[in-house]
This record gives sequence, C-alpha cells and structure tokens, in this order.
Amino acid sequence: MTIIVDQPQFENEDKVQIPKNGEKSELVLDGGFCVPDANTFGHNFRDYDVESERQKSVEDFYRVNHINQTVDFVKRMRHEYEKLDKVELSIWECCELLNEIVDESDPDLDEPQIEHLLQTAEAIRTDYPNQDWLHLTALIHDLGKVLLHPSFGELPQWAVVGDTFPVGCAFDKSIVHNKYFVDNPDYNNPIYNSKHGIYSQGCGLENVMMSWGHDDYMYLVAKENRTTLPSAGLFVITYHSFYALHRSGAYKHLMNEEDAENLKWLQIFNKYDLYSKSKVRVDVEKVKPYYQSLINKYFPAKLKW
Repeated sequence: MTIIVDQPQFENEDKVQIPKNGEKSELVLDGGFCVPDANTFGHNFRDYDVESERQKSVEDFYRVNHINQTVDFVKRMRHEYEKLDKVELSIWECCELLNEIVDESDPDLDEPQIEHLLQTAEAIRTDYPNQDWLHLTALIHDLGKVLLHPSFGELPQWAVVGDTFPVGCAFDKSIVHNKYFVDNPDYNNPIYNSKHGIYSQGCGLENVMMSWGHDDYMYLVAKENRTTLPSAGLFVITYHSFYALHRSGAYKHLMNEEDAENLKWLQIFNKYDLYSKSKVRVDVEKVKPYYQSLINKYFPAKLKW
C-alpha cells in the first residue's frame, strides 16, 4: 500500500544555488543548505569533460553501459530480479553492505555509499524537518547498488549505476556521453528509435522501461515488500538517476499528471543528492536511532531482496 502526500511547500526550492564560474568561496550558504563550489576531486559537479584519470574511467563506464542497455537486456534483468530470491535483510543491514561499494560512474565521489546516503538524508532533514518520508527516501535511494555485491549476483558496474534513461524509444541527446549509443543494437531498430518508440504520448513513466540498475531494483524491492512510503518517495527512488528528465527536461512527453506532480519532489531531492557529496563525515551511531524509527514506520523488519 502507498499513500499520497500533500504537495510540497516550495519555500526552499530555489534556495540551493550553484556558485557562478570563477567564484572561489568554499561554500555557499543559502536557506540552511551548504553548497560546495567543487566536488571532492576539485572539479565542477557532474562535469564529464574535465581531463582526469577519474573522468577517463567514468567515460569508459558509459561507453559500455550505452552499448549494452537494450530492451532485451532490461527484460531479462527484470525477470531475474523480480523473484526477490537473493537474500532476506533489514534496511539497515543493507545500508551497512554499502560500506564495501564505490560507484565507478560517479565523477564527484569516491567514498563508500553509506556516507553519501547519510549526507543526503541529514541535509534534507535540516531543511524539510516535517517530511520524514523524504528523510528515509534519501537514506535508501541508492540501496539498490547492493546488486554489485556477491550476495546479489555481483552484476557489473554498467548494469547497476550511472544515469538511467528509457529503452524502447530514441536515446535523447541530453544523455551523458550519448555518442556511444550508436553501437547499441536498439539504435537502428525502427521499432525502438523513434521519439515515442513502443510507448504513447502521456502513457506515464510507470509504463516505460528504464535502463536496468539500482533505481529500478530498489523500487521493485520497496513495492513488493509493501512499503507505506508515499508515491512521491517511490518516484524519487525510481527516477533519481534519470538526469535527462529532471535536469534537461527530456522525455516529458511520456509523463502523466501524477508524474508531473512527483517530479517537483524529485527536483528538490536532486539538489541534496548531488550537492551534499562531501568529505564531511556523519556520526552514524548518533543518527542511527532516528533512521531506524523511520524504517520501522515505513518497512517490515526484514525484506526480500
């Protein structure tokens, strides 16, 4: 069962500001949220063109990702993982597994994922203290990255992390490193390479197949384990890596009215998801009781994964 939440009050929506080029201040303080002017490597956030060893590995990741994420591949992965027969774990146990994982597609961060989850959740908790479902959504939004762990099949990075995008229709030019789609088997398939492809105008994103990864997997786990998170929380989990939509405005022709309302929450969330990445450590034991109470509120004690 899911519940619908009231629409957000957007008093903080425009308060998170990105420093202008050339500004040297370490942090921009606005609306209670601190926005770094550079990522942990000293570069602009989500800058995929800067020359560095990290960027070379990120580009190679997207080359392999864009070649292999096809309609057939997504269907196979959905069929395999919808069984939820890998393990049974609590949410917090799954969070702890992420201590062993680093996302190779991320140009902004090279720390274990648990740090990023708590950084994001705590930043949102400060500015939106009454939206506890959003705090928990921030904590769990990347838990699907456990697909990289041996207990979950140890999928390759290109099948777990990175920006997501629809399959079954044309690949939009706003997708990062889109030049590599030319070698994707679906690229020249007339069934899949038109604007709408196998979909229809306003069909709703829930009816659109996304490239397979941790977003889709965590949505599947949450839904099938009967979470009571609101629909906006599930939308954030499912599409937080869909940058072509929430940053570039692509694929809106596939959205329905509910998607449009939930997108407002996703765009709020994204500011914290992206700009809360820092070297500031979170005291896990100090904040754990609060997040455990939210887990107990919205999820069963053990989940099938």
